[in-house]
Amino acid sequence: MLAPMPPTRVVLIHGAATTAEIWSGVRKSLAGLFPELGVVAPQRAYSGDLATEVGALAEGCAGAVVVGVSGGATLGLALLAAGVPVVGAVLHEPAVGSLVPGLLAPVAAAYSDGGVAGFGAALYGPAWDPAMAPEDPEAVRRDLAMFRAFEPVEEAVTGAVLALPGRVMSSVGALSAPVRYRAARELQVRCGLPYRVIDGCGHAVHLERPDSLAALAGRLAGER
Repeated sequence: MLAPMPPTRVVLIHGAATTAEIWSGVRKSLAGLFPELGVVAPQRAYSGDLATEVGALAEGCAGAVVVGVSGGATLGLALLAAGVPVVGAVLHEPAVGSLVPGLLAPVAAAYSDGGVAGFGAALYGPAWDPAMAPEDPEAVRRDLAMFRAFEPVEEAVTGAVLALPGRVMSSVGALSAPVRYRAARELQVRCGLPYRVIDGCGHAVHLERPDSLAALAGRLAGER
């Protein structure tokens, strides 16, 4: 009789106006719920170049469950499209390019009017604090431009979803704006990517409901 596969690791990818430190709540929840899992939260370089960001993440994400929020979820889609062999993914409210034009327009306007503080507040809501932003004042500008330019390669994402049935999903906060639901539905219709609604949160699920996000990720990691 073959021994069961050991649990895999979880890789947490942060988005714009944050650093890897924002995963502290999710890491604590994962440690409590699934202490056998390895958890990694890489610090991104804010290069502003999608290929560079994907290249930096690819090796560490191979064979892992990828969890991303916001821009981190967008990078998760890009990893799937690039054929990185993840074993699962939970992607909370990624950018979806021309599938939902204007999705990021409100946060772009907030950045134009209020800089990093305006951007972070508009994107994540009151759970976000300016102290969570990176020290580089240009990092948000580069990230915003990169994520606004992102286009999901529908055929490639669809192929990844079909190769991992039931193990790749997007999610949306129950308190999020209707346009976020529209984005989740478009990913489901166009790419076959199912989505979950997470209660009690908006865009900042990692800050508002870390236990819920950890539970989704941990189950995927342990069910190999």
